[in-house]
Amino acid sequence: NTAPASAPAPSAASAAPAATPSAAPAAASHTGAADAEYDLVVLGAGPGGYSAAFRAADLGLKTAIIERYATLGGVCLNVGCIPSKALLHVAAVIEEAEHVDKAGIVFAKPTVDVDALRKHKDGVIGKLTGGLSGMAKARKVDVIRGYGSFLDPHHLEVEETTGASQDKTGAKKVVKFKHCIIAAGSAAVHLPFLPRDARIVDSTGALELRQVP
Repeated sequence: NTAPASAPAPSAASAAPAATPSAAPAAASHTGAADAEYDLVVLGAGPGGYSAAFRAADLGLKTAIIERYATLGGVCLNVGCIPSKALLHVAAVIEEAEHVDKAGIVFAKPTVDVDALRKHKDGVIGKLTGGLSGMAKARKVDVIRGYGSFLDPHHLEVEETTGASQDKTGAKKVVKFKHCIIAAGSAAVHLPFLPRDARIVDSTGALELRQVP
């Protein structure tokens, strides 16, 4: 009979005790007073943000929305889906008119008044954003305009904004909350390998062109 093989000696790596995990850094804590206090704060007033805020208010929570734009609706309603669809509808009407000659109806070649077209687009946006504003007021959802950043798990600092370009006014306020929903959405990224040039526009810039490209 052969003797059983002896177990291999433990390596230095396996014999070494596990490293003690380092302690997590202490969470920041705001010790000052708050300018306003809510059960729920929603960062962002796009479709996801305002829907969540309205639902929370319907359930009885004191709710506020923090939004940098002057109107509710976020990118989709203000500078995205809705204005682009308003312009696409006009383009579709022009295209249909060009083909209706097959039915015996002939129109002159259309001319485009860009200023009137932009006014039409802005009117569509204004009607919808006005409706959202009314819904917020009816539910007593406060709208705080500005950029929100966390001070700690239950406080936000809001840098207030003004104007269509979301310029910061320099004024700030602190908002205390029990719960927060982050619905900040997204923004177009400038391509780093392209120079800053008036001929390069993102979707927002395309919707504000003063002449037909």
